[in-house]
Amino acid sequence: QVQLVESGGGLVQAGGSLRLSCVASERTFSGVNVGWFRQAPGKEREFVAAINWSGETINYADFVKGRFTISRDNAKNTVYLRMNSLKPEDTAVYYCAAGGWGQESHGYDYWGQGTQVTVSS
Repeated sequence: QVQLVESGGGLVQAGGSLRLSCVASERTFSGVNVGWFRQAPGKEREFVAAINWSGETINYADFVKGRFTISRDNAKNTVYLRMNSLKPEDTAVYYCAAGGWGQESHGYDYWGQGTQVTVSS
């Protein structure tokens, strides 16, 4: 069982930046793929980015390419999502997920509680 805790969300103006963190409880986290998803009010949860266990394979949703960067520090059991040039449409609850792969949320076994990101115009 992997427990995930997200942090780093908040309120930011358009064009600003935030760095989200996802800390895992499991010491074997270094062997686990991790994804970030987001869900805005009234919308379905959507894929944002994913990084494989070694950090060598990374995928991004088209709408965040060039603005968001996913990375991981396995020594700290942590995956990061650096978000630059934020837009109001990036406003959502951001979730990290582990134990799966791909762009479909049902492909992951473990989920954090989410962290709210609000971008004001």
